[in-house]
Amino acid sequence: MARFRAVCCLCLASACAEPPAPRPALAPPPAPVPPARRPAEPAPLPPSVEAPSPAWPPRTPSDVATDWCTESVRGLRTDACYFLPDAPTTTLLIYLHGVVPPDKSSVQKTNYQAVVANASRRANAAALMPRGNQGLAPKEVAKWWGWPTSPDTYRRHGPELVERIVGARRELEAATGVRFERVYLAGSSSGAYFVATLAQRGAIDVDGYGAMSGGTRVLEPALHQLAPRPMYIGYGLYDTVGQSARELGKLLEGARWPVRIAEHRTGHGAREIYLDEAFPFWNEQAKSRRQ
Repeated sequence: MARFRAVCCLCLASACAEPPAPRPALAPPPAPVPPARRPAEPAPLPPSVEAPSPAWPPRTPSDVATDWCTESVRGLRTDACYFLPDAPTTTLLIYLHGVVPPDKSSVQKTNYQAVVANASRRANAAALMPRGNQGLAPKEVAKWWGWPTSPDTYRRHGPELVERIVGARRELEAATGVRFERVYLAGSSSGAYFVATLAQRGAIDVDGYGAMSGGTRVLEPALHQLAPRPMYIGYGLYDTVGQSARELGKLLEGARWPVRIAEHRTGHGAREIYLDEAFPFWNEQAKSRRQ
């Protein structure tokens, strides 16, 4: 009986007790954070819509009608022709002709302008071909166009011709919108003698010189004070200028100028082989000076 009473009391106590507090609900797991998106790479433009290449030349010069310029080149003004390669360039060759007859057409004019245009195209260089003066050629061809080849004619005509050459370069830059960073001065025969004289006197500011089928020594005391510039000297085995060309080379080498002397099995006058050798020589020397 006593056991029954104890059980009943236990049951009553359980019934009267407060119910247990409910457990708090578990918080839902955080939503997954998507990975940050990388910016999409710009899709390459198809070949048909790629950015166009810059116009060459930036400006198109007006053609000047002149019988000084043959079909290989174009007229910049009545006394100067020019040539532009197919691709952009900042290299300019200024080339001085040999003696040329005052005829509308001549072998001498046609040959030298074709030589300059063909070699400049391969070198990807622009070219400027100014005309000299009449009365500077030998007496038997006194009316032909030429350049100063003696100290006397240099004193009388040299400064004015240099001014004209420099002015033609500026006109070409203005007409094309191109600023030429490397400028080389070369010439053949009469032009070569004038180039050699200008180089030894420091009378024109260029990056290199070329004397083809001609050249002379100018015993200027200031030669060793000039900044050395590369000089290419080319002559033909069957020409008469070989000795004077070699003497010019020795003089400049003595003043520590970079010099290349080349003899070829050819005669007198403008030849493409000279310029084909001169351009890489000049360019390599220009790179060396900038390093």
